[in-house]
Amino acid sequence: MDLTSYRSFITELAEKSGDFIRPFFGAPGLVVETKADQSPVTAADRGAEELLRALIAKKFPGHGIVGEEFGGDRADAEWVWMLDPIDGTKSFISGVPLWGTLIALLHQGQPVLGAIHQPVLRQLMLGDGSSTVLNGRAVRLRECARIADATLLTSDPLNPAAYQPGAAFDALARRARLVRTWGDCYGYLLLASGWADIMCDPVMNPWDIAALVPVVRGAGGVITDWQGGPAYPARSIVAASARLHSEVIAALNPAGGGEK
Repeated sequence: MDLTSYRSFITELAEKSGDFIRPFFGAPGLVVETKADQSPVTAADRGAEELLRALIAKKFPGHGIVGEEFGGDRADAEWVWMLDPIDGTKSFISGVPLWGTLIALLHQGQPVLGAIHQPVLRQLMLGDGSSTVLNGRAVRLRECARIADATLLTSDPLNPAAYQPGAAFDALARRARLVRTWGDCYGYLLLASGWADIMCDPVMNPWDIAALVPVVRGAGGVITDWQGGPAYPARSIVAASARLHSEVIAALNPAGGGEK
């Protein structure tokens, strides 16, 4: 499958949405609203998705679009764009740059191309399942053979106990060399570029996941749900190097199911 034209277009989408979002970050008086699911949203989230949708509809009018803020349009099309205009809005509204824009292209229901864009730090990561680049430079997960040597990331330290066997995650975290909440999509950028070793998110939405799948796989990583099943569609994610992943999954899912 030749994705060359789509790679150029996804880069354009990232750059133009980044130009839109950038002035909102750290701006005094940024208005934050609360959605029905109690998550925050701003004019940057909504405006960026509107911009992305308009660009896609003009370039590929037959393609479907699914976004966090405005739902689905032709979600069963052969080609579908999955959008999360600001993944990590809680960091965004707090002046923390650990957020980004997620853009994925799905073919027949599976992600084939993904972008993680951090417009303030000027970082654009693109993955197609076979290779991943950061600002045009090829990246790979680093070699880490032991959990004891690993940097483990999760987006919210309270979520594992709320959505998965919490005691098992705590035990895994105690085994790791370093545990941090450098999370949301930026944690996966760190993972894929060799700065972290394990990324665990116990609850996710489709627009959170789709772009990550080709990015992590393209960087040589393994990405699944919390139980080791398919990464997409799924409701959770565990990503790590091939040497660590099976051990991490076993630790998160002890015999008997562990304690939630």
